[in-house]
Amino acid sequence: MKHDDRAHDVAAPGEEPHAESTFSALATPLVDEALARVAAIHADASPESLHQLRVALRRLRSLWWAYRPLLDKEENARPRALYRDLADAAGRTRDWDILLELLAVDEDSPRDVPPCLREAREQALSASRETLINADIRNVLHSALAGTSKELNAAPERHALQKFAAKRVRAAERSLRKTLRGASHAKRFDYEALHDVRKAGKKVRYLLEFFGPMLDGDAHGHTLAHLKKLQQCFGELNDVNASVALLRDNTRLFADEQDASAALAYLKERRRHRQREAVRLLRKS
Repeated sequence: MKHDDRAHDVAAPGEEPHAESTFSALATPLVDEALARVAAIHADASPESLHQLRVALRRLRSLWWAYRPLLDKEENARPRALYRDLADAAGRTRDWDILLELLAVDEDSPRDVPPCLREAREQALSASRETLINADIRNVLHSALAGTSKELNAAPERHALQKFAAKRVRAAERSLRKTLRGASHAKRFDYEALHDVRKAGKKVRYLLEFFGPMLDGDAHGHTLAHLKKLQQCFGELNDVNASVALLRDNTRLFADEQDASAALAYLKERRRHRQREAVRLLRKS
């Protein structure tokens, strides 16, 4: 059964390009990018390589969301859940990297990071690598790509790509506006609402990157620039908030309780600063 929000802009016979036939050309580079990032992690699991793997998997998830109206609901949900789980596997190590980076700088001055936290990061990396290896990610990603491409190519209708792309971008933008209104109207600071804004903004940004060449670039250029600014601010808030939670769950790793308390207090102060910046930016949106 298809989603109720499927596109009804059925293309005339022979009209090109079609959304269905274009999917593989959009998805294949993303799959290749994700696999290249996995290979990089095996060779050198730097913070940047882990971050880029998560980005590649999130972009894949967003592309499958874009094509959701043309796909079977359950078949569409499975790849998106897979990409989320793989991103989470890489993210567990990335979270430790962010925590270490935040603790290493205090008022622009270097500070010592307890060896116990670096050891915890290496343990997380081993777990991430094991998860990605056991997932047989190459076959899994290629299978998802082949399965979705087959379903789209077998569909009895064809949808004009430009109209389909414009509809899906508008749907993502509506979702973003809704989350922005909810966050801006909150009576008190609501981190989850800001996190929802960040996720909705990413979806719009990725769709504009996918479909930009076939849309009116002037109409979306300002939106894309604003989204990048929003994502940077809200991303920094998300990083420090996740670090507070991670450190709170692992204070037992510190040999000195006072050191743990001082590190946690420092991160909470960083979080308050980021919260103020995020709220100011939100009110300007």
